Amino acid sequence: MLKLCDVKDSRHSVWLVAPKVTIGRASSCDLTLSDTSVAKLHAEIVVDGENLELHNLAGSGQVAVNGRLVDGSCPLQRNDRVQLGERNLTVIDPKITRMKAAGAGANVSWALRANHPAIVGRVFPVRETSVVGRSEECDLTFAMSHLSRRHARLEVREGLLFVVDLGSANGTYLNNQRVTECRVRRGDELRFDSLSFSVVGPADDLDKTTVRQAVTMPEAVPGETSLEQELNRDRLRSAATRPAAVSTETGSGASLHGNSTTASGSGWLWAGMLLAGVAVAGYFWARSQGLL
Repeated sequence: MLKLCDVKDSRHSVWLVAPKVTIGRASSCDLTLSDTSVAKLHAEIVVDGENLELHNLAGSGQVAVNGRLVDGSCPLQRNDRVQLGERNLTVIDPKITRMKAAGAGANVSWALRANHPAIVGRVFPVRETSVVGRSEECDLTFAMSHLSRRHARLEVREGLLFVVDLGSANGTYLNNQRVTECRVRRGDELRFDSLSFSVVGPADDLDKTTVRQAVTMPEAVPGETSLEQELNRDRLRSAATRPAAVSTETGSGASLHGNSTTASGSGWLWAGMLLAGVAVAGYFWARSQGLL
């Protein structure tokens, strides 16, 4: 069973049941719209099984279906848009709408976060196709005089976001560059005239795998305990993952840790040689004095 709903407020709705449904400002109507632009008895929809026929009861220029004026009557179908005065209604199948909403809600990955002071911080989800503009018929409507009625269209194509300018007067901008049609990435600034948004969405490299260089472990040394072997492996892993330090004097990529170890080793060598020399000299002096 189909339903007629207000585009902006789904609480204003009526089931389309036989024999007919009346719409107007009067409280006696099946769907009452409290709007001065709507006549007391503005229109009626005749229901015959699955066939719907809209009748204009308000006069010429007061009823439109999908943007076309209806002076007499016309058939209605699911997803048709009906304009009565300044009110916009749509024919929906609630069952299909719920299924689409559930599926779209599970797959929403793109959104616009507002930067404009009037709505800063608000997040607007982007569906598979979303039209941005000043008109109430747009998916994302913003009452700003510098926006065109249908300013731009956002499209998600195989998970990637694109923006298409719809011939707007004041332009669509991506990172301050005016565009006609362009791919949009996470972190970009998307601007419709002066209405600016930050793009929220998945990163391009989510599917990339980081590969770390393999480290060759040394073979076990005979006589080493398992603890000593594990300590050697840890030292090797640490050396492999430690970034090389850059010398401030030469600009080379030599490791400061390596230089420090070399200097320390050289110092111990000289100290050992000095002690050995002192020991030899002491031995010969003791023999010369008859002490040995």
